[in-house]
Amino acid sequence: MVNVTARNVKWTSECDSNHGDLSEDTELDLKSLLNSPNSDDILNPLDIITALFLCSDAFVQQEIALKMSMCQFSVPLLLPNCDTQQCTLMLWAMRDIVKKYRPQSLSQSKGFIEDRIVLSELPMISFVRLGECSLSKSEILNKLLSNSEQYHDTFVHHNMEGGDSPRKISDGLTEITWYLPCGNKNMDIFSEPVAIANLRGDIASFETQFSFLCQTSAAVFVFFDHLNSGCRLLTNQHQKAQIFLVGNHQSKTFSLDTLTKEATKLGLTKSNIILKTKHTNDADFVKSLRKTVKEVVENPRMKMRIEQMADIAHDLGILVDEDCPECQTAKTNANEITVEIRNTFQFKEAQLPLQGQIWKELTSLEKEEFRLQKVASENIEEYKSDLQKQKENLRSKQNSYDISNAMTCFINAISSPGIERCYFLKWMRINLDNLSREKLSGLREQYKEKCKNSENKEKIKDIDRELSNGSLGTEHFFREMGQIYEASVYLPETHPSRQQLQHLPRLCAGLLLDGFPLELVDGDASNIPLRWVSDVLSQLSDLVSPKSKILVVTVLGVQSTGKSTLLNTMFGVQFAVSSGRCTRGAFMLLIRINEDVRKVLNCDFMVIIDTEGLKSPELAQLDDSHEHDNELATLVVGLSDITIINIAMENSTEMKDILQIVVHAFLRMKEVGKKPKCQFVHQNVSDVSAHEKNLRDRTLLLQQLNEMTQAAAKMEKKEENKSFTDVMEYSPDTGNWYIPGLWNGNPPMAPVNAGYSEAVYEFKKNIIQLLGKSESSANDILEFKEWMSSLWNAVKHENFIFSFRNSLVADAYMRLCTEFNKWEWEFKKDMFRWVTNAETRISNFGTVAAKPENADMTELVTCLKSEACTELTKWEETLLDNLTQYFKQTEGHVYLVEGYKEDFANSAKSLRRETESSVLNQLRAAAEIKQGMTELERIKENHTKEIEKAACALIDECRKKNVQMRNEELDREFDKMWNETVKKLSISKQQPTDVFSSVSFHLRENVSHKGSLACELLSQQSLKDCGQVPFKYTAKGRLKQFTHTVSKLFNIEDHVKSVQNMADNIIASCTQFVTEKTERQNNYHDTYIEEILHYIDERLQNNQDVKTDIEFEVSLKQHICGFAGRQFQKIHEDFLHVNDPYRCLTENKEKFRADFKDVFCERDQCQKKAKEFTDRCLKPAVEDFVNRRLGPDIVGEMMTRQEFSTRMFFQYSVLLDLLSKDEFPKYLSYIRSYEEYVKTWILDQTVAHFSNGSKTFEFEDQHLQSSINSINCAINKAKMKNSGNLKTFVEHVCQELGDKLVISQDALGAFMILNNANQEQFAHWFTECVKEMAAALREKFKTTNIQMKLKNLHVNPQNELFTRVIGCGKQCPFCAVPCEAGGKAHTEHWASLHRPEGLGGYKWQNTKKLVTDICSSSVISDTSFRCHATNYEWHPYKRYTEIFPDWKIPPDISLQASDYWKYILTRFNREFAEAFKAQPADIPESWEGIDDEKAKESLKESFSIK
Repeated sequence: MVNVTARNVKWTSECDSNHGDLSEDTELDLKSLLNSPNSDDILNPLDIITALFLCSDAFVQQEIALKMSMCQFSVPLLLPNCDTQQCTLMLWAMRDIVKKYRPQSLSQSKGFIEDRIVLSELPMISFVRLGECSLSKSEILNKLLSNSEQYHDTFVHHNMEGGDSPRKISDGLTEITWYLPCGNKNMDIFSEPVAIANLRGDIASFETQFSFLCQTSAAVFVFFDHLNSGCRLLTNQHQKAQIFLVGNHQSKTFSLDTLTKEATKLGLTKSNIILKTKHTNDADFVKSLRKTVKEVVENPRMKMRIEQMADIAHDLGILVDEDCPECQTAKTNANEITVEIRNTFQFKEAQLPLQGQIWKELTSLEKEEFRLQKVASENIEEYKSDLQKQKENLRSKQNSYDISNAMTCFINAISSPGIERCYFLKWMRINLDNLSREKLSGLREQYKEKCKNSENKEKIKDIDRELSNGSLGTEHFFREMGQIYEASVYLPETHPSRQQLQHLPRLCAGLLLDGFPLELVDGDASNIPLRWVSDVLSQLSDLVSPKSKILVVTVLGVQSTGKSTLLNTMFGVQFAVSSGRCTRGAFMLLIRINEDVRKVLNCDFMVIIDTEGLKSPELAQLDDSHEHDNELATLVVGLSDITIINIAMENSTEMKDILQIVVHAFLRMKEVGKKPKCQFVHQNVSDVSAHEKNLRDRTLLLQQLNEMTQAAAKMEKKEENKSFTDVMEYSPDTGNWYIPGLWNGNPPMAPVNAGYSEAVYEFKKNIIQLLGKSESSANDILEFKEWMSSLWNAVKHENFIFSFRNSLVADAYMRLCTEFNKWEWEFKKDMFRWVTNAETRISNFGTVAAKPENADMTELVTCLKSEACTELTKWEETLLDNLTQYFKQTEGHVYLVEGYKEDFANSAKSLRRETESSVLNQLRAAAEIKQGMTELERIKENHTKEIEKAACALIDECRKKNVQMRNEELDREFDKMWNETVKKLSISKQQPTDVFSSVSFHLRENVSHKGSLACELLSQQSLKDCGQVPFKYTAKGRLKQFTHTVSKLFNIEDHVKSVQNMADNIIASCTQFVTEKTERQNNYHDTYIEEILHYIDERLQNNQDVKTDIEFEVSLKQHICGFAGRQFQKIHEDFLHVNDPYRCLTENKEKFRADFKDVFCERDQCQKKAKEFTDRCLKPAVEDFVNRRLGPDIVGEMMTRQEFSTRMFFQYSVLLDLLSKDEFPKYLSYIRSYEEYVKTWILDQTVAHFSNGSKTFEFEDQHLQSSINSINCAINKAKMKNSGNLKTFVEHVCQELGDKLVISQDALGAFMILNNANQEQFAHWFTECVKEMAAALREKFKTTNIQMKLKNLHVNPQNELFTRVIGCGKQCPFCAVPCEAGGKAHTEHWASLHRPEGLGGYKWQNTKKLVTDICSSSVISDTSFRCHATNYEWHPYKRYTEIFPDWKIPPDISLQASDYWKYILTRFNREFAEAFKAQPADIPESWEGIDDEKAKESLKESFSIK
């Protein structure tokens, strides 16, 4: 801060704070008014200044001196040290003071002089005191230097606050100030510049200081009351200065005779003596003194630079602050570099060659690589390869230069220890500023003149070039360092030059940490040396704590509106503000945050970015200035947490231009997920009522912002943004700040306005508050680096929003997908569990295991549907609530992906709808199958009862014979009884229904709404004749007009192949569905064919970009329904066969025979029956229980693997696996039959993961233990019920298990007959048998391999995982890579990595060679495509969204991102050509250098894998 009231410091004791209460002073005690306050409590401001300078290091002294000078305070010239009794010439402290003024000689031309004050050759006039003096020397000096409009206390004097306190350490202090004219005769006190020195204390006590002033001043004015004691002192000096005596005639000790005598001795004339008589008031006295000073100024005996005064100081034994060894070494090092500079341009060409034309050419090539504006009809990848080669040649050219002497000296100097390095950089800045000031001031004047006339465009360009060439600062040396480093990166890693330069980024990071700025954007080339800046930031991250968070504040605005000054005032930084050079490009500076503020801001560092002014005169006349401004604004706004926009309301045209640039930047940020805050700053507005008065201006500003938003939205094709508040949060009342002008009066003699500092301080507090309230978390340094890279890469493209790709956004998106996938799986898993339980209840309905809760099946199903809807609603709300909570967190950059929130919410709703449909279908199927089984089970139960009745009658009959019957006789009797009974039973064979009729009905219903043609096509062929031969699609209708090789068709293959490929995939999925239903061995149900038809419709809907007609749809459905109908007929007939009552009865004949013999012989059946019940009833039920639950467990386990966490990671894993296997057939399979390959890959991964069996056994054992516990619990409960007989006991057990196990009614019915076991004995053996069953099942689970287990599962893990990773199933319309967007209901499809079109079988028509173009490059070029979707008309790639609006195909994240597929095509070029019946592709030269490691790296980069 710059505060003109800073010297008014008063120390307040505790008791002082009570003096203000007037109500207590009731007595009139006037004597107390006469007592002076205790002066010991008040410090003299001069003591404070002296103490501050003595306690500060050289750089703080310099900063204090500069700020004091800005406030028009005098600064120390000679600083006394009461400890050493020595004084110091403060040369270094004043080195940074630069003054600008206009002497009378330049008043006509309106020119000005700008110079470093210590180098300015000015007359110095000193004012000293001899003995006691009744005149206040300092107060008179203040009046002398102040004009009539404005009085200013340059020097501290007796009548100022604290000025009358006794000085304790500042006697002997010599201060200096300068009077500088503005070129206006009416305002200037002196027409030429002059330095004014003021010695504190009696010269009799400070002879050294007096002697110094006498030898350096043009004149010395000695203030006195009495001359006796000082005459010797005045005559002894080796003075070059004129002596003037200034006395007070009114003083009691004044003697005119003594004055006359001493003046004669000194040889003084009347004009050398100035007296204040009783007739002279202060104004006349000052006027007289001013007249004398003016004569001296206009005809000085001598002029001297402060720098020259160092020699005199040395002679007098005065210390010089610059004499410290570090300062001198640094000065020598800096001079060694700068002394050689005669011509700036020639110096840069010779000593800094890498940043000139070569760097500009590299910049141009980089932009062309990203924009491909000159590609014409060339092969895009060949063209890009050629550009890359040109870049490499330029880098080789850079590497061919040796590091120049200047750069060697510079790098060595900045490698020196801390304090010396700081001195060196300061000396460099000082020397280079001095040079630039000399060279550029004339050019700037010419520039201003030429800019007045817009016809001078060419001359303006020439002057601009000269300005650029003539400008030289430390940033040019750092820029060269960056180019040396960037060029070295192109050398092999083991190259000695590269090894020697590896330390440079760390060196620069250390400087950044010490508070030196780093050039972010090179303003001359309009480019960022990305590798250099990235490596510097990486090193910076290593130097600080890796988790250190940073917040970024940026200022944007018109050039020369005080942006740098604003930042310097707010944050105490030192951005260059001299008029010799304006900030060009963008510079960043790091500030370490104090502990107290850290808690508010929740960050460790603040990054301040200062930018080259928008619409700067240097660039305004250049053709690409608008583009340059847009690039710079987009970059810095994107990097910022808060952007300060400096605007001037008085110039509406200029303001519109600025607002358009700024709004453009904010709109772009909104679209890519970044939400910076902004504050508008209006400078030079000083009225206290500015905020209210400017309401009209604020309204105008908002109106302009809204206009600019609409214009920018139209340009960026984001027209839903109608007003500025659509783009960002902004309130005209809180988003505008009014800051008064910096100077209070007319420069150069105006002090800083106190209101400026106060307003800036309030503004700073507001900025900190805003940053503290920020909802998003701060970035760390590496994340800042990532933002910078991705923003700049996107800026280099023509269409920023379309091109923007950022790994932080990708990370945030991947985290969101991972979380959403977890919630989705929890939902699905819970619904699997619920459906399993519901199916169990349906299966047990009407059996002994059923709970007596529902009267009939319809009521049960209705109840279950209601429960299902409740459960689904609960889960949908949970998912949406999870999503809301997720976006409320501040960590993890969730704000970057807020644009996807709606997509994921829609996906949650879509998941609920799909699950609801699936669940209700399963309930319906289960209920109808159960109802179909009821009649069969009743018949079987009746047959069993008849057999039991006949067997019991036979037992009674045999027992009546009272004869011991042998085994053979019993067998004979049993067979006879069996045959007779079976003959009596009316066992009619179940007649199968015609499944084909049902399938045909559903197919006809499905296509009925497609029109009469669809129904007509159905009638042309019998469904039974369909699906017997492989499906083959042939082009019909309009397609016959075109050959399949029209030039180069940009699609996966030609249209016929695309349709055939889609059909094959649909058929494969439906075949698998039918196979799964077959393996279940359930009866056929109509929901099966409904599901298949729904699936076909969904797939055709999702592949609308592959154009098909009704003929194709009908023939495909007929084909699938044909083979499905045959399979379903077989399923139905197999089911009837297995459940045929006669077969079931016959199957149990031998069991009945054994039971008959046991009962007849009255054997103990307990153990045998317990084992039979366990093995035939419970064991299958327990196995089924485990298999129903194992599927979701396997899916859940596989999902813990990173490959299945998100679609992006899945794609990355598959491609990485392909790379490691390096087998051409696998690549061909992946490209040609993606779905099939992926399904196989998932199965292989699942088998490999569970191959040792321990994990599946863990799941199985868990479910087994659960069911065993339930069985034991049921046995205990049944025992407690005192069942009375075994049948009731078993029924109780079954009832307890009814919610968990589905017990076969056939097996249970067979178990129940001819059973005379004792209940208690049975219960005992039953418990033992359950233990044995558990052991047997454990053993079985351990020994069964994973492949066999997968066949028995109700939930197929392969299908579930495939559904998860395939997502929406969409593929890129050009190269067929699969969409990776999260959720199923996303509105935009995209993929991380696209591939050369030759891998889809594309070939050039004339040469038949495979195509190397990649769609992610084509979409930014001016080339065109044609395909079936365009009716084979040519269409520009850049406007591909008009044809494929749902696809987003941004350019690759970097030029190396697609190296993976380039490597694959290069590696298997011949094999692919053979497979696609084409000629091998012409491989671009740059592709040949890609190896498998680079391919692997490109995968990581494309999929943002760290």
